[in-house]
Amino acid sequence: MAEVTLALTTGRQLGSRPSNRLRATGQVPGVVYGQGIEPLPVAVAWSDLRAALSTEAGLNALLDLQIDGETHLAIVKELQRHPVRHTVHHVDFTLIDRNAELQVDVPVVIEGEAIEVTRENGIVDQIVFNLAVWARPEHIPNELTVDISGLTLGESLRVTDIVLPDGVRTDADPEEPVVVTSVTRAAMAAAGAEDAEGAGEAGGGDDEAES
Repeated sequence: MAEVTLALTTGRQLGSRPSNRLRATGQVPGVVYGQGIEPLPVAVAWSDLRAALSTEAGLNALLDLQIDGETHLAIVKELQRHPVRHTVHHVDFTLIDRNAELQVDVPVVIEGEAIEVTRENGIVDQIVFNLAVWARPEHIPNELTVDISGLTLGESLRVTDIVLPDGVRTDADPEEPVVVTSVTRAAMAAAGAEDAEGAGEAGGGDDEAES
């Protein structure tokens, strides 16, 4: 996975008012954690942060943080957004060891088309959208894919059906459903109406026989 350079500034004032003034200048307040250092208050240009997190790796992008003339490998631990405007309000970075595993959430993407399910008036529901995995930084995948093209109605795909790349593992329950199939409500209603109609016709036939 490619690494993205991101310049941070230190020495920002703490508190709500200084942070709001910082945001007004296009900066995002943040904190750097990890690797035995004291939590370090920082600031980063929103335009630079947005660009760094707009790669295929998304929030799992490997970041070369430039801090006071030194470079530190990190990932974003958390993005806090404004509850109304949904703009990024605060960012937490975690320093990581290039040679050690870390746990990250990786998006799960379905591919293919479940033709047999569609043919039976069924639907495919994705239950798991992110999977927590362990991997060294260089092995973190951008996404995990699961192929639904072979599914039939009533079948499901579970965590164990996701093929993990080399160097990637998960502690998730292998039997946890990731994708499930079911009949649509419209199809169930139509089937119920047909059953009711069939029962009515059968009942009418009995009346005729009795008369």
